[in-house]
Amino acid sequence: MLKRVVIVVSVVVSAALAGHRLIPALGGFTPVLESLLPWMGLAVPLLLAFAAVARSTGAVAAALLPGLIWAAMFGSTLLRTPPGGPSDLAVGTVNVGVTNNASGEAVRAIAKDLDLLAAQELTRGGPAAKQLNKMFKHHYAVSTVGLWSRYPLSETKPLDVGMGWPRALRAVVTTPKGKVTVYVMHLASARPGHTTSRDVSLARARELVDADPSKRILLLGDLNTATTDRGMSGLTPPLTDAQSEAGDGFGFTWPAEFPITRPDHILHRGMTATEAGVAPATGSDHRAAIASLRF
Repeated sequence: MLKRVVIVVSVVVSAALAGHRLIPALGGFTPVLESLLPWMGLAVPLLLAFAAVARSTGAVAAALLPGLIWAAMFGSTLLRTPPGGPSDLAVGTVNVGVTNNASGEAVRAIAKDLDLLAAQELTRGGPAAKQLNKMFKHHYAVSTVGLWSRYPLSETKPLDVGMGWPRALRAVVTTPKGKVTVYVMHLASARPGHTTSRDVSLARARELVDADPSKRILLLGDLNTATTDRGMSGLTPPLTDAQSEAGDGFGFTWPAEFPITRPDHILHRGMTATEAGVAPATGSDHRAAIASLRF
C-alpha cells in the first residue's frame, strides 16, 4: 500500500512540475500553485523516506523522478553565480506597507546605496516619503506609488494599468551614462480564485512596454505575480528579470517573516544586471528587491 502511495504522489508532483503550464487556470487557483512551484521540491526527501520504509526499488525510482524534474527547472537558480563587475545604476523597489509606522527607517536602510528607489503603498506625507525626500534630490509620486532618484527626472506622468485609477507612473531618468525610462507599478492583487483584475493590469503593463520605443527600460514594483506564475510570461520577455539574470537564489520577498514567493520585481531592457538580491524592510510585510545594472 505504501509503495503505491509513493508512486502515485511522485507521479502527481512530477506532472505538476513538468506540466503546470498545461493545467487550466481553474478560476485563478493554478497561478497560486505556480507561485509555489519551487517549494514542491520539499516533497522529494519525504517521498524517498517513505520509499525506504516501503523497501521498494520501484518506489525509490518514482520518488527520484520529481527530484530530477525539479533540478532541471530550478537547479541553475541555486547554483548561479552573479556576474558582478562594474555597474552604472543601483536600483530597488519596496512595498513599504500602508500601515507601517517604521517605513521611514525601512527606506533609509534600503536606499542608502541606491541611485533609484521605487516605493508602493505610500502614504502621502508619510514617514517613507519624508525620509526619501531627504535622501534624494529628485522624486515623483502618484497616488500610492513613487520614484526617488539621484538623477534628474523628466517626462513624468501617472498611469492607469486597468484599475480605474492611477497606481503606476512613468518617468525618464537622465543618468551620466544616458537616459532610462522607468515604470513604477503596483498591479492588482491576485488571490486564489480572483486573478482577473491582476491579469488585466498585467496585460496593460505589457501594452505600455510594447508601445515604448525607449532604448533602456526599467519596470519596478509589486506586480502581485510570482516569478514562476504564468502571468510573468507576458512581461519576460520582452523584459529581463534582474533576479533571474544575476541574483543569488530565488530572491523571495513575501511575506517578510518567511518569504515563500516573489511578487516584487526589477525587470529591464537595454541593460545587463550585474547583481541582484533582497533587502529587509522594517515593518513591511514585503522585503525589498534590489539590483545593479550596467548600460
